[in-house]
Amino acid sequence: MSTRPHFGVCLPQFGTSWNQAREVAQAADEAGFDSVWCVDHFVGIPFEKDSPFEAWTEISAVAAITRRVRLGHLVLCVSYRPPTLVAKMAATLDVISGGRLIVGLGAGWHEPEATMYGYDFPPIPTRLAQLGEACELLRRMWTEERVTFAGRHFRANEALCEPKPAQSRLPILIGGGGERVLLRLVARHADIWNNLGVYHGEIARKREVLTAHCRAVGRDPADILVSQQTLAAIALDRTDAARRSQTVLDELAFLEGSPELALTGTPDEIRARVERNRALGIGGFIMSFGRRTDPEHVRLFGREVAAAYR
Repeated sequence: MSTRPHFGVCLPQFGTSWNQAREVAQAADEAGFDSVWCVDHFVGIPFEKDSPFEAWTEISAVAAITRRVRLGHLVLCVSYRPPTLVAKMAATLDVISGGRLIVGLGAGWHEPEATMYGYDFPPIPTRLAQLGEACELLRRMWTEERVTFAGRHFRANEALCEPKPAQSRLPILIGGGGERVLLRLVARHADIWNNLGVYHGEIARKREVLTAHCRAVGRDPADILVSQQTLAAIALDRTDAARRSQTVLDELAFLEGSPELALTGTPDEIRARVERNRALGIGGFIMSFGRRTDPEHVRLFGREVAAAYR
């Protein structure tokens, strides 16, 4: 994996317009960010009426208006779409985007929207088993000519997935922090492990667990990028930076983690925090600049922070 940090931006999705999401995506593309991301939800959280666009549709539109950033979901709930269909959708978008897709997968957590849309939402052990089967089936669909698969949760019968993805190994990101099962799935299937800022205090132990799982399956843990979804707020003036940081924290408190590690503050402060995170083994940052992300803040971060690592 690359030794330089990976910087990604979560697009504003809840209670915002397509014009705003488009402006942020293009700002990230122009400012040197590595990736842009959509969450996979059908209704707003915590306010249901602040509903986002459907994630596959939106990230496909983003592919058409950007030229270099990678594209991904945080994260696709495997209970919502058959993995055979996801394999075909992902291969298609990877080809159309010129090999820029990252497939983000997770077990799902927001039961109210599943109930609302008529999807089954089984207990977490079942959803984790679904996640494991989905990862196996996706890899096979992307590399084999025809796939027959008979799992406990998903099936395929001589399934054809053509054209294949543009990337020889289409990256899979798995999100979550469970140590016994989820990190074992990361070790077996993922190229990126994404966790939330709330795990800052546990990241050293979780990396040790991931390393042990990698050894058990004969994989080098250095092949897996450790990424963290975190808050971001930047300003040249310390007072403005503090104000912006508090606004983002009020909106997205679940991402806070350790305040001294969040990517908030002046450019000098943020660069120092990037290095503290890297010392913990975190090589990627997927940042939320707030519910109504200002494209100028994204450009400022690109100029003053991301550019320092190019």
